[in-house]
Amino acid sequence: MSEERIHILRDILLDLHHGASPESVQERFNATFSGVSAIEISLMEHELMNSDTGITFEDVMELCNVHANLFKNAVVGVEVAETEHPGHPVRIFKDENLALRAALIRVGRLLDSYADNEDEQSRLEISKGLQRQMDLLGQFNHHYQRKEELFFPIMEAYGHDAPPKVMWGVDDQIRDLFQEAKTSVANLPQTDIGQAKVDFEAFSQEFESMIFKEESILLMILLEAFTQDDWIKIAKESDVYGYAIIRPTETWQPQRENFVPAVEEELDHNLEMSTQQIIDTPQGRFTIQFTPKESTQQVDRTTVQPFGNGYLSVEEANLILNHLPMEITFVNKEDIFQYYNDAVPAEEMIFKRTPSQVGRHVELCHPPKLLPKVKKIFEALRSGKKDQFVMWFKSESRGQFVHVTYAAVRNEAGEFQGVLEYVQDIAPYRAIDTDFYREIGEENE
Repeated sequence: MSEERIHILRDILLDLHHGASPESVQERFNATFSGVSAIEISLMEHELMNSDTGITFEDVMELCNVHANLFKNAVVGVEVAETEHPGHPVRIFKDENLALRAALIRVGRLLDSYADNEDEQSRLEISKGLQRQMDLLGQFNHHYQRKEELFFPIMEAYGHDAPPKVMWGVDDQIRDLFQEAKTSVANLPQTDIGQAKVDFEAFSQEFESMIFKEESILLMILLEAFTQDDWIKIAKESDVYGYAIIRPTETWQPQRENFVPAVEEELDHNLEMSTQQIIDTPQGRFTIQFTPKESTQQVDRTTVQPFGNGYLSVEEANLILNHLPMEITFVNKEDIFQYYNDAVPAEEMIFKRTPSQVGRHVELCHPPKLLPKVKKIFEALRSGKKDQFVMWFKSESRGQFVHVTYAAVRNEAGEFQGVLEYVQDIAPYRAIDTDFYREIGEENE
């Protein structure tokens, strides 16, 4: 990969940002590149957003479609064994896009049929079909969530932080466009069919464009950068976020080989670990060599030790945290997502958490549009301006009344150590209308 090529790409995109026409830069691009790797595109966007050019991620996001069209016929494909297996995350991702594109076409045809048919009863039947297809199409959110929560953390760990940030921002724009289209379709015939078609077309264009970006750029970056271990981890955690329209028909279990190190390698390792000292004496020189034993001591999770105002083992502390009726997340003082508990299965979590998120910077765990609020909360808690933020929202679809608290964690000296988030559905508590002692008394009778 040539640094010069990355700089040329950056300069071409800078020209775009400064007002050059897509046609003029396309000619220069074609003259310079016979092929460009997705990794080069990622590195170029990173340099563009982290240099002193003044280009922000919002600027890159605004011209995202222009960038994609620029690279449309030039991105070099990548082939990796096993990705066509029905259970491989790449195959599932592509199959979902096929199913979503089919639903997109069906909605478009139904809208045309509605517009061409003036019979009220026929339109009513078409409306029902439209509702079913829009609900089906709305499952794209599962597809996007898996991308954002499972693909993006690993990309960032490999240094590819620019594409996830830009793509997540565009994902949210597409979500907003879908909600507008869904509302217009749901309100037929009160909404004019012409307006419903306009709203759906606005969504459809951006959605189709994202499919291209996913398959021609995003997946190419992943196939170049990810290891088999990364894909295994993604496959294992994918069920948490669900799937769009289709579900994997088979489990992907790649064959793995265990290798036992050769005796020579063990000897080399022991020599590297040894320390040697040469001592001169009047009688001559002798050598002392010391090889430390590798520690085999394991942390005993069952041994009780002083813990707060009492005594707990690591195992007991873990069980207690997992039995609290709330979801707990801890972000340390370096703004790194460090811990979450298992109060409920991941599929049932209000705010879904998976092992892939642990170790991720908190800002990267949120959609770009929420970053200003997240930063404001953390700055206030860190500075001591606030000790906690409390908020709530109602989830009509799940029948939940969600209560959220962000609390500053400080040590005995008052020094900031991180932020504790705890989330709980308080709808069951609000519904309580029985006196506990009276109910116990009645049961005893």
